[in-house]
Amino acid sequence: MWGMIATWRMAHDGVLAAKALLEQQGSCQDAVETAIKAVEDYPFYKSVGYGGLPNEEGVLEMDAAFMDGDTFKIGAVAGIVDVENPISVARSLSEEKFNSFRIGQGAVAYALAEGFQPKEMLTPRAKTIWEKRKAEIAANNLDPYDGHDTVGVVALDEHQSMAAGTSSSGLFMKKSGRVGDSPLSGSGFYVDSEIGGAAATGLGEDLMKGCLSYEIVRLMGEGLAPQEACDQAVYDFEARLKKRYGKAGAFSLIALDKQGRWGVATNVEFTFSVATTKQEPAIFMATPGPEQTTVIEPITKEWLEAYEKRIKAPV
Repeated sequence: MWGMIATWRMAHDGVLAAKALLEQQGSCQDAVETAIKAVEDYPFYKSVGYGGLPNEEGVLEMDAAFMDGDTFKIGAVAGIVDVENPISVARSLSEEKFNSFRIGQGAVAYALAEGFQPKEMLTPRAKTIWEKRKAEIAANNLDPYDGHDTVGVVALDEHQSMAAGTSSSGLFMKKSGRVGDSPLSGSGFYVDSEIGGAAATGLGEDLMKGCLSYEIVRLMGEGLAPQEACDQAVYDFEARLKKRYGKAGAFSLIALDKQGRWGVATNVEFTFSVATTKQEPAIFMATPGPEQTTVIEPITKEWLEAYEKRIKAPV
């Protein structure tokens, strides 16, 4: 038995690549890294890796994390710049007993010392988008912030091991040094091979208030199915956050348990990719449903065609 779930349509090609590994009894750790690297390497995805959108100063600061559900090893980077594949750096750091979460120049220094490749990660396309946005903000006094989509992946392999990973370039036009939930254990991700795993995408400042990835795994450990755990954790916390904080940003979470069952909950329109032993790879759309439930529907061919045109449209 094997399975994988990942946030957003952009992860689907990576899921397909990872599926080939899992079908050949490959490890969940390799599957997570393979899936996320495919997203990091694609220049038209504006929220992850190469081609990601920069902070307000035009610097592309990236965050990533990796967790092994067998050992609870965690590695993470935040604010790393001009290094190819932050997820690989995070996985390497997970093998370190000390200093396994590195930020900024410390993360860069570690990566280069370990032989990871330096690379100019800000593409001309992303720089043009940043320049236009900066001009719009100055001319029209607009809110500088725009959304971002973290790639989060949870995988189960035939050895019954599990792993999780995340990668993001963060909030477009963020302040220098800002870090969201993506590299934070319990908020952006969590996995326990004896239970299951979860990963998040959305507004990090609100996601980290609830530690929802850990909460979903905890609920699955108490016997809830992944979908039940996602619905309970996400919608209960959204209600509490609105009551006590006054508002709630966008957030979506995915989960996979040790039996290969999956679940999703969201307070916005959210796409995700799934492949398991029993289910052919597919992309779905999730939306909030009635009475704290989630509505999940297959993506249409027309939606996919419009998506491809949109991400590659001239800037």
